[in-house]
Amino acid sequence: AITGQFIQGLFGLLIVANSIIGIIQELRAKRTLDKLAVVGEAKPNVIRDGEEYEIVRDAVVLDDLIAVRPGEQIVVDGRVEVSNYLEIDESLLTGEADPVPKSPGDQVLSGSFVVAGTGTYSATKVGADAYAAQITEQAARFSLVSSELRQGINQILRYVSWLLIPVGALSIAVQFSRPGVSWQEAVLAMTASLVPMVPEGLVLLTAMAFALGVIRLGRRNVLVQELPAIEGLARVDTVCADKTGTLTQNVMTLGEIVPIGRPEAAVREILAQLVAADDAPNASMQAIAEAVPAAGSPWPLLARAPFTSAKKWAGASFDGGHYVLGAPEVLGEGEVARRAEEIAGTGRRVLMLGRAEHRVDSPEAPGLVAPVALLVLGQVIRPDAADTLKYFRAQDVDLKVISGDNAASVGAVTRSLGVDLGEVVDARTLPAPGPEFTERVATAGVFGRVTPEQKRLMVDALQEEGRTVAMTGDGVNDVLALKDADLGVAMGSGSSATRGVAQIVLLDDKFAQLPHVVAEGRRVIGNIERVAKLFLTKTIYSVALALIFGLVAVPFPFMPLHVTVVGWFTIGIPAFLLSLAPNRDKARPGFVRRTLSHAIPAGLIVAAAVITTYLLTRGLGEVSDAVQEASSTAALIALIMAATWTLAVVARPYHGWRMALVAFAYAFYAAMFLLPFSRDILQLNIDDPGRMIVGLVCGLVGMAAIEVMWWVRAWIMKVPARVFR
Repeated sequence: AITGQFIQGLFGLLIVANSIIGIIQELRAKRTLDKLAVVGEAKPNVIRDGEEYEIVRDAVVLDDLIAVRPGEQIVVDGRVEVSNYLEIDESLLTGEADPVPKSPGDQVLSGSFVVAGTGTYSATKVGADAYAAQITEQAARFSLVSSELRQGINQILRYVSWLLIPVGALSIAVQFSRPGVSWQEAVLAMTASLVPMVPEGLVLLTAMAFALGVIRLGRRNVLVQELPAIEGLARVDTVCADKTGTLTQNVMTLGEIVPIGRPEAAVREILAQLVAADDAPNASMQAIAEAVPAAGSPWPLLARAPFTSAKKWAGASFDGGHYVLGAPEVLGEGEVARRAEEIAGTGRRVLMLGRAEHRVDSPEAPGLVAPVALLVLGQVIRPDAADTLKYFRAQDVDLKVISGDNAASVGAVTRSLGVDLGEVVDARTLPAPGPEFTERVATAGVFGRVTPEQKRLMVDALQEEGRTVAMTGDGVNDVLALKDADLGVAMGSGSSATRGVAQIVLLDDKFAQLPHVVAEGRRVIGNIERVAKLFLTKTIYSVALALIFGLVAVPFPFMPLHVTVVGWFTIGIPAFLLSLAPNRDKARPGFVRRTLSHAIPAGLIVAAAVITTYLLTRGLGEVSDAVQEASSTAALIALIMAATWTLAVVARPYHGWRMALVAFAYAFYAAMFLLPFSRDILQLNIDDPGRMIVGLVCGLVGMAAIEVMWWVRAWIMKVPARVFR
């Protein structure tokens, strides 16, 4: 407006259009996240007026009484009112590795979770006053996914900023010091030289690509709790999968009872009493409850020990004895353990029922255990598990199945899926953390009888080897490993604690959704790399043009409208389309190196074509307006030809619409030079054939140089140079 030439300000249209589109996509993504978050968030059970209600976390008020069970998060700070052997894991907040027993009057902190027992607590601090809210970045959100893409773009923008300041200052000084030039003309020339230096759409298109990924995955019932997680799974080279709830459904059936020294009716009576004593049954106990009749007359209960993944048994003490139920290799020995191992080798879960020597809540429990029966539980393998495992193997992703179940059983399940993951290891035989531990974890593929702390140590060991690790799980025993993994993936039906620390939640529990997450990550990574090459090529040649023309003190050849039109069809519109296209290329490290290794030589080639054309057709002295206009037109021809060929090589490998995109760009620019009305608007002068030929020749040489650069770069970087798909 201050120059009186409104049309020269059209460069702002691209910025405004990009901003509007970006805002719309961000809003769509937010709506999607909000809808899915309602499904995925932890919902506390509040007791009001004697009735239990499930409410959203934000609806909890001071003095509310909240009931908790194993796997549930403590959503607000509170004071324990009732404790039925309640044990809380506070490791995510305090670093304390062992679960903390809680008695009435003890404090509980939001962000911790229940690993055993049941109870109630009253809310003492809610909202922003709660412990987790005060340390949101460290505890409530736990660990943010590292994004090489965003870090790389920030690094590139720092480089660009360092270039812009001195070159921009030189350009401003030169344009305002030229003799006989009005301040309006100086402003136009300065704007034309400075505006193209800024990669104005790069950050916006990156955010938009992530937002679109959230929307697409949301339609598949995948809740992305941190945007960079979309990128994260595409970079993962090791997937650690928990068996139960991931490879198998978290539903079991009691298939067989094998009595040992007692009639089956007596065994069933003991099981019925254990079921009656358990007020928070896990999946195994629920399967038993469905298969045995309810206890007719409950035995007097003296004590109860809830199941934990660390000790791998549960039990209850009655007037008539102490009974425990758990892993045969933990509770039993000799012939019983051998027989249980044989059954587990068929892929079924085996539990041992026994009579313990000590009361179950004593420190010495269980002591010697007399076997009473073996219980054989059937597991249902997820129908999509085999294809998903095979997909990751085909993508050269190392797979490891880590489970608290019997190692032979876990190995049998993986073999039934048709995937050989290698050595099967009982985690109880693993050495202490160290080089030998790391080597065993790295080489073996299936681990059984793994404790929650061991799962975490395994993830840490793999990361120490330089791997990018994803961990999938659904139970409270997976929380520590999910938290430490580079990417945590939780099942929607899993515990609220696992959903709370995971970056991705599969709301419909479909393990087969992970390949779609990988595909979205590859689309974002690959396409943003293409887009970055376009934007940074423009930045490089713009800086080079401003620098050279500033040093030789000649007028800048282009007006703001020229660089705007060049940007529309060599960068702006193509970048938008390319950022949304599918991309199946594998993610590789080195985003900044690959981007700059293209942008710097391509940008310098484009700049050389323009500088050569302009100086050959204009010279260094003062020239007439007609010569200036013709020289600028010739330079614009060279710029468009070379810059559009940069688009042509970035868009490879070609298929239908990408070839059409490049062809349309050239056709549009050809029409722009040939149609009288567009020449008038852009102040183009093609009446001097000699100068136009120079522009065409320099443009063709620039195109050829960019083509050679593309092939040489592919050879040096050892990447496939595919022209067509």
